Amino acid sequence: MATESTSRGSNAAKAKKTKKVRNIVILVVEVLVLAMMLGVLWFVTRATDEEEGIQKVEIPEEEIIVNEEVQENENLDKYRTIALFGLDSTVGELKSNTRSDTIMIASVNNETKEVRLMSVYRDTYLNLGNDTYNKCNAAYAKGGPKQAMSMLNMNLDLEIKDFVAVGFKGVVDVVDAIGGVYIDVDEAELEHINNYQISISENLKTDYTPVKKAGYQKLDGLQATAYCRIRYTAGDDFKRTERQREVLQAIMEEAKDLDVATLTKIANSVFGNVYTSIDLSEILSLLSDLASYTVIDEGGFPSSDFRTGATIGGIGDSVICKDLEEAVVDFHKRFFADEEYQVSEQLKKISETIHANTDAYVR
Repeated sequence: MATESTSRGSNAAKAKKTKKVRNIVILVVEVLVLAMMLGVLWFVTRATDEEEGIQKVEIPEEEIIVNEEVQENENLDKYRTIALFGLDSTVGELKSNTRSDTIMIASVNNETKEVRLMSVYRDTYLNLGNDTYNKCNAAYAKGGPKQAMSMLNMNLDLEIKDFVAVGFKGVVDVVDAIGGVYIDVDEAELEHINNYQISISENLKTDYTPVKKAGYQKLDGLQATAYCRIRYTAGDDFKRTERQREVLQAIMEEAKDLDVATLTKIANSVFGNVYTSIDLSEILSLLSDLASYTVIDEGGFPSSDFRTGATIGGIGDSVICKDLEEAVVDFHKRFFADEEYQVSEQLKKISETIHANTDAYVR
């Protein structure tokens, strides 16, 4: 049975006036988007819609929950915002039944082509998009990208309708195909990067090359993927999301120098490991203009000023928004230049529920 919020979001979406045509510019700002872009290029030049292995999905917009007031927010129309999911899977399921190990939001200013990247911490206690509460990375496992996008929309007052998802193998293939990425590995990360390589290589049934020293160096696909997964150093999962964004921006810089022939070659090896809702025409429009985009800001949600930690019964260690309303106002100010943002009524209710459910556990 649909929840009250689902029905309300659906009815409002149907009643809403048609918005201006979306600007087709999208930035390859992270592994997921890069992999998807290359895969679509291959699709257009080599395949048909019925080609085996193509994992594009059409999700009716009215089935994705958007808080009512958000649908009338004209400021958000200035930006293209998509959800990026890195799934806790080496070669397995991309459509559902897998937690999203990485959750990112890419916001692109349609006029200036300035890009902002936001990692949503996977252990954050939020509404899962169906009026149940848990760690937010459970949304993808329970309801695939539709529920995961609804989760982001409901908890952050967004209107995300598109996504890209990829598993570990897709990340490995992309980095290898572009010839590696340059990363500064510190001493504390050295042991962990090799331990993660061992586990990933066993799942992928492939060899790995140990990283033997700290310092600025080129990492191959397996090494870079292992680097993204490190969480057992100072900073824990917060630091890990920084590593993920570091690798994604390194990929972006390498991608800017690639020609179409190289992109096509890369696409042949990665497309089967990508799942997306993005239209082909939007991806093709990017290829000739990639160098114009610039990442000007990146960070994590909730930021340090608005979060705390708690071990919640039946759920475990979680990231808690001390005040979701304040955290979302700060988010919109920073990522959408909205100095006067006021949260939706639905978000106020979610914030109250989070406080009621976690107050007894917060340290």
